[in-house]
Amino acid sequence: MWSFDGLGAGHSSVGIGEERLFSTGMPDTIGFLYSFDMKGKLLWKKEYGLEWFTNYTGPRSTPTVVGKLVYLESGQGVVYCFDAISGAIKWSVNLLKKFDAENIQWGMTESLLVDGDRIICTPGGKENNVVALNRFTGETIWTSKGFGESAAYCSPVIVTHNNTRLIVTMTAMSVIGLDAETGELYWRFEQQQKNKIHANTPVYANGMIFCSSASGDKNSGILALKLSADGKQAEQAWRNEKFQNLMGGIIIKDGTIYGSTYRKNDWYALNSETGQEKLISGDFGGGVIIYADGLFYCYSEKGQLALVEMNPDHFTIKSKFDISQGTGEHWAHSVIHDRRLYLRHGNSLMVYDIAEN
Repeated sequence: MWSFDGLGAGHSSVGIGEERLFSTGMPDTIGFLYSFDMKGKLLWKKEYGLEWFTNYTGPRSTPTVVGKLVYLESGQGVVYCFDAISGAIKWSVNLLKKFDAENIQWGMTESLLVDGDRIICTPGGKENNVVALNRFTGETIWTSKGFGESAAYCSPVIVTHNNTRLIVTMTAMSVIGLDAETGELYWRFEQQQKNKIHANTPVYANGMIFCSSASGDKNSGILALKLSADGKQAEQAWRNEKFQNLMGGIIIKDGTIYGSTYRKNDWYALNSETGQEKLISGDFGGGVIIYADGLFYCYSEKGQLALVEMNPDHFTIKSKFDISQGTGEHWAHSVIHDRRLYLRHGNSLMVYDIAEN
């Protein structure tokens, strides 16, 4: 439908709100937030500061849009709040300085979680691990005490389990569950990955938490945790160390987990109750998976987008095409909104009509 070339380096997706699109990019070493109308007209671009330019360069975190405010976290660990209409910066907080934390190997990577009037983020400091900020002022509301682990590369999620609201996320070597109101640590489980990446956000389904990472010496792969009735305790239901999904995400549908393996062509279906895996395809490059209206949209690291029907026994490609625009790695997660698919590839943003004729 339309495309835009000129974002600069980056791996973030689009945030949508106020009838506008928001994305980030880094033309040199400075990060910019871009705002488009829904027809692709660039409304404004706003410089916000130094971005991640050392390796796999550019912004990582997708803008979070709530009302007339946009929030993002830079690869340098600074949280910004923008006016969605004008692009003016309302406030900013340097997480690393304020919470005595260190940046991680490939730059801070977290799409900020908004919970009511709070922003939840993970600086990974020894004393201040996960923190809640007032989303209107940036002031600290609470901090959750650290345990010596740095942040990972995933985003936190809110889990509502019976009458308990949890924040679930991963740090360098752990999966953790916190009280969403106070930040109190309820439970923690070891989760290893040799580079401490953990780029997949945890997924909640039917009283269980699923966390997927890639290779490690032990306690790696995909971990399934069963929550107690009040959510304040958890126990390991199963672990599958063969399933090595680094950052493509997983989809849970009808009791089956679907996803691919990093830098391989293998796509798997796993039983969510037992963790038993089944290879359903070895013909399409591994990568990002999203789901809508009964079909899966698979974006491979090799630069192809496929529309796929999947069940525990089959992986059937209905159609596919090559992504011809953009630069760098094919890592950004695609987004579906109002029958359009938004795809970011480095310097380029592309929008496709996926409505039925």
